Amino acid sequence: MELRQLQYFVKVAQKEHVTQAAEELHVAQSAVSRQIHQLEEELGVNLFMQKGRNLQLTPVGQLFCKRVESIMKDLDRAVVEIHEFLDPEQGEIRIGFPHSLGIHLIPSIVAEFRKKYPNVKFRFKQGMFPTLIRDVVGAEVDLAFVSPFPDRHDQVDGDIVLTEELFAILPPNHPLAGEQSIKLEQLKEERFVLFSKGYSLRPIVWHACLEAGFTPKIAFEGEETDTIRGLVAAGMGVSLLPEMALFQTNPLQPARVRISEPKVTRSIGLIHRADEKLPPVAQAFRAFLLQYFGIDPSPKKEEKAK
Repeated sequence: MELRQLQYFVKVAQKEHVTQAAEELHVAQSAVSRQIHQLEEELGVNLFMQKGRNLQLTPVGQLFCKRVESIMKDLDRAVVEIHEFLDPEQGEIRIGFPHSLGIHLIPSIVAEFRKKYPNVKFRFKQGMFPTLIRDVVGAEVDLAFVSPFPDRHDQVDGDIVLTEELFAILPPNHPLAGEQSIKLEQLKEERFVLFSKGYSLRPIVWHACLEAGFTPKIAFEGEETDTIRGLVAAGMGVSLLPEMALFQTNPLQPARVRISEPKVTRSIGLIHRADEKLPPVAQAFRAFLLQYFGIDPSPKKEEKAK
């Protein structure tokens, strides 16, 4: 069994077509067909079956493909780690984060890190909490900022790096817009512009409202901070957003008011795969981030990372 056979097999599985796979691999169609045939002969099974003009993985082909993709991913990562070992400053950092951190925090810390390591490359992935956890566990990213911090998870480890206050945001002409602070219960008759289900800020706001004695009435559900902020500014309702999500990106801005009761915060954690050593450049970035946020990692965690 050769590496080339596995590469060709995965590409055909992805494209479900030998010709398209050959074009993307920049080889002759006959070469791809021959390698797949030899692989099937060696395994003693059919990996593909014809479905119209396309090829479809057989059940055993699906099982084999899942394993091969994992092997290929590990192999690609091993090559990257060798290059990073030889020259950490030429490596690539793969980091995930929620949308709300992409407005100001991520650009700021990347710019600061690149002052010391100007040749390091970054690969970014945005996502919701469950997606980011899955990306870390599945080795799609090395590190991820997540909110809330997962207190109990067998496959990820990390540190809370920031606890951030949430503010009430109101239309500029709202009667409470000029207040220094308000109690959340004062918004019980308002309609709320919330994040859609699956976004970590939604349950934080929802539970805060319940704690204040009411269930929020929903006017609109969105998926981006800019959308939430813009709709509130346009008078469509009220909402709660962390300070980090309130940097001005357009002329139409809502009023921001501190909530005195209950205190509403969110925790932001930096996570990585548990019991697995980070690549050198990712480890350097993690150390930089902990210093950036003033976090003193516990000796136990540092020992596990070695």
